[in-house]
Amino acid sequence: MQTKIVIIASVLVGLVSFAVLIGYIGQGNVRHMAIFWPERVVQTVAFEDVDGKVQIQGISGVGGDPNPYLATRVNFAYVLHVQNNGDKPHRLYIDGLDAQTDLIDPGKEFTLTIYPTKKGVYNYYDNSTKLIKLGTLEIHNVVPSDGFTGFLKDLI
Repeated sequence: MQTKIVIIASVLVGLVSFAVLIGYIGQGNVRHMAIFWPERVVQTVAFEDVDGKVQIQGISGVGGDPNPYLATRVNFAYVLHVQNNGDKPHRLYIDGLDAQTDLIDPGKEFTLTIYPTKKGVYNYYDNSTKLIKLGTLEIHNVVPSDGFTGFLKDLI
């Protein structure tokens, strides 16, 4: 009888210890490197002159439609590579963020890095000779839901 109790107690202590170890490791406390890297949104667009009118064409990270809808997140770096595939110099200007590229000559490119701090919808323009509205940039506020609320709620 005494040995059965010792065996059952040993098995229970082992199972509880194993569950605690899995819970501790599963919460990210034991890693050889950090699993969270600073996020950045990278998109590439290009100016094009089509039938005498300027437009932005999505190249990478954004749809390929003319004058695409651009989107990013609050508090993350937004890197926008702007190429000029047109035949005239162009300058991209984002109203409300007071962000703009240098004057980009044909065949050249410019990288614009923005750190948005508030959500909103901003228009972007070609500001080479006069303001010509091309499209919109929307900055979203994304709330993480990685707080521990109990393992049963995480399974649902």
